[in-house]
Amino acid sequence: MPTDHRRPRAARPAARRPSIANLADRHDLYQRSVQAVDAEIDFVDAEFRRLRGRTAAVLREDFCGTAHTSCEWVRRRPGNSAYGVDLDRATLDWGTRHNVSRLGRAAPRVRLIEGDVVHTRTPHADIVLAMNFSYFLLTDRALLREYFSHVRSVLVRDGVFFLDAYGGYDAFRVLKERRQVGSGRRGFTYIWDQASYNPISGIAECRIHFAFPDGSRMRDAFYYRWRVWSLPEIREVLAEAGFRRSTVYWEGWDEKAWEGDGVFTPSEVGEADAGWICYISAER
Repeated sequence: MPTDHRRPRAARPAARRPSIANLADRHDLYQRSVQAVDAEIDFVDAEFRRLRGRTAAVLREDFCGTAHTSCEWVRRRPGNSAYGVDLDRATLDWGTRHNVSRLGRAAPRVRLIEGDVVHTRTPHADIVLAMNFSYFLLTDRALLREYFSHVRSVLVRDGVFFLDAYGGYDAFRVLKERRQVGSGRRGFTYIWDQASYNPISGIAECRIHFAFPDGSRMRDAFYYRWRVWSLPEIREVLAEAGFRRSTVYWEGWDEKAWEGDGVFTPSEVGEADAGWICYISAER
């Protein structure tokens, strides 16, 4: 038998598997960790009915991003429709592919518009939403009043504007908060990073990072430079914009879990907590 005197080839190194962070989609992570669209729509739907004695049908979602909330609204009833307004075309396109397309025959009842929420006109809506503190991006009081005035102009006569807000003494600190979302390989850690706060201007710089079980991280998945508006400021500007009444909905407290219980009720007195989140309604 002939002998092969060729030198054996060196074994090729195994291909390195991409990290979870490299494979992850930041919009999917955001929807899973930040948004609770079912609870949000439960609240605004029920509260509108309580305030107005009728059921809302047309919703406008400002700063809509992936339109996750608009799609949840349309799923609720065959007669519901939604308009989503956002500046970021790429994010709207992602929402169209991953959220709107999944509505099937109901998809045409969601219309996404690339535009500035301060000036973009849409058909009149029963409800306008500005959630996830998105209007905090409007850091000038005059611009915030202009936006609120514009919202009022696109509401029907008995329409209601719903917002959320956050605060507490931790809102003015540099800090990081971590929260586990899910488990296993689909699980991840959500990291809220308050990187800076200027007490003179009220401007904060905040970032969202994600960490994964394999040790990889997605840093600066989202970045915000906004003003931490106080509740008195928000309500004053709403009144200046012509809204006849605003209501703050304070979250109850679960003593056993030592956290908010997810039940928001109208209140004129809140707790001086380290951190709180509330809803606000403004009636046209």
